[in-house]
Amino acid sequence: MTTSAPAWRYVDQTLFESAHPDSALVGAKCTGCGTVTFPVQDSCPRCGGSAMGTAVLPREGTLWSYTVQSFAPKTPFRTVEPFTPFGVGYVDLGEVIVESRLTVADADALTIGTAVRLTTIVNHLDEDGTEVRTFAFEPTEGASS
Repeated sequence: MTTSAPAWRYVDQTLFESAHPDSALVGAKCTGCGTVTFPVQDSCPRCGGSAMGTAVLPREGTLWSYTVQSFAPKTPFRTVEPFTPFGVGYVDLGEVIVESRLTVADADALTIGTAVRLTTIVNHLDEDGTEVRTFAFEPTEGASS
């Protein structure tokens, strides 16, 4: 008997370069001053310019700061039930700092400056069982490829 992988989709396809499971995050870069934003913005928050190009973000960065979300987020946010605490952090990707879920939920196991890389995790399941995936960052050392 052959079992197929569960169906999945991204929570927001506009956050990703493509629909591929290993897709990079995509932001915007001001053609005037070079400011990078994530998620994509129509205008530059730094200079007010409206000429924004696409910026594919690096898949690896550094944990800039973090905390652990120990209570379920309020609606409209959804998580896998039953709720379990999860790490949240700011990840420095060079030209931009991204707020993200972390794959580590133990604050004692996290350290500012840890090298991390992009992955995806299940955010929640649709009513039909489809996995709704979002981005997260995992420590580089000991992380699976």
